[in-house]
Amino acid sequence: MEQRPTVFQPYNLRRIDDFINELQEAIDTGDADLFNKRFAKDVLWGSPFAAIVSGYDQIHAIHERMFSAVKAGQNKSIYKIDYAGFLAKNVAVAYVRRTSSPPNYAKDAEGGFDELAIFILVYKNKSWWLAAAQHVPDRRNVYIS
Repeated sequence: MEQRPTVFQPYNLRRIDDFINELQEAIDTGDADLFNKRFAKDVLWGSPFAAIVSGYDQIHAIHERMFSAVKAGQNKSIYKIDYAGFLAKNVAVAYVRRTSSPPNYAKDAEGGFDELAIFILVYKNKSWWLAAAQHVPDRRNVYIS
């Protein structure tokens, strides 16, 4: 019988905290440029509604429109790493949760909602870069009584 491999390697998770902290600062200040600062030129971004955006220019234009509709300081969302692991010293996979206060679990596709994203991060040129992300609505309430 083939033995299942362990693919995640132990590295210090604080190495990717700065990336998430920048996202939080960008959300808090309503700054799309800061939010997208560490997105790779060829980033892939999956929306919660199954759209796939390919490339920095396309996702940045979308985020500029989204951020322009929000005033700095109005945000009540918190970004938090729920889980992260390293496939290699320079490749990390992170589950990042965006939760509002109070939590807003998605009951349907209408309006705003909390979400969970999987980020693929690559360390290159002395920085972490977002290579790909997929967001899904937070529907934990389906499983939580």
